[in-house]
Amino acid sequence: MKKNRKFFFKIISLLVLVTLTACDSNEIIQNNDIKTEDTILKIGSADSKITIKVFSSLTCPHCANFHTSIFEKLKKEYIDKGIVKFEHHSFPLDLAALNAEIIVRCHLDNNKSFQLLSEIYKKQSQWAVGSDINIINESIKKIGLDSGLDNNKMDKCLNNETTQETILNERIEAQKKYKIESTPTIYINKKQYKDKHKYKQFKKAIEKLL
Repeated sequence: MKKNRKFFFKIISLLVLVTLTACDSNEIIQNNDIKTEDTILKIGSADSKITIKVFSSLTCPHCANFHTSIFEKLKKEYIDKGIVKFEHHSFPLDLAALNAEIIVRCHLDNNKSFQLLSEIYKKQSQWAVGSDINIINESIKKIGLDSGLDNNKMDKCLNNETTQETILNERIEAQKKYKIESTPTIYINKKQYKDKHKYKQFKKAIEKLL
């Protein structure tokens, strides 16, 4: 985990540098052949009229509240019917959030990843506590075990620097393009959603576009 921690703080230092120098985002990821937008976790039809982008950190209580209050209803009413495409954009604010994102991506199937994402948000108060990253990792892995992952696979995921870099590149690109000031930051198509994190209000915003 020391290697993981060093990598995380290296990227955070890079983020500060990017903010100060306002350099082109292509310079930041010039060694990454995979386009950042291709790595975003998505669920729903690519032909959907509406795309919802949520920039969030898995240790953020407001992000957990938004997801648990809205996502399941949204999935049943709009995503599963091909009306809405939902994108989860990683914006980890700390090492615990980064590692939780890594475990979510251990699943190769997006539906399973989103199921695990929901469980991680629901149980945030159980694992996102304390300052010992090793204890936090074990708590996250217990949730991963219940979703069908095994310990060996999760350990490999946590030590995979490519996955770490992918997630943190998403954050860099999000900061550069959307100027994220807080989490969650939510976009419905190209407009930022700033209303209450309640399904009734969120549904109204969607219905206006249909």
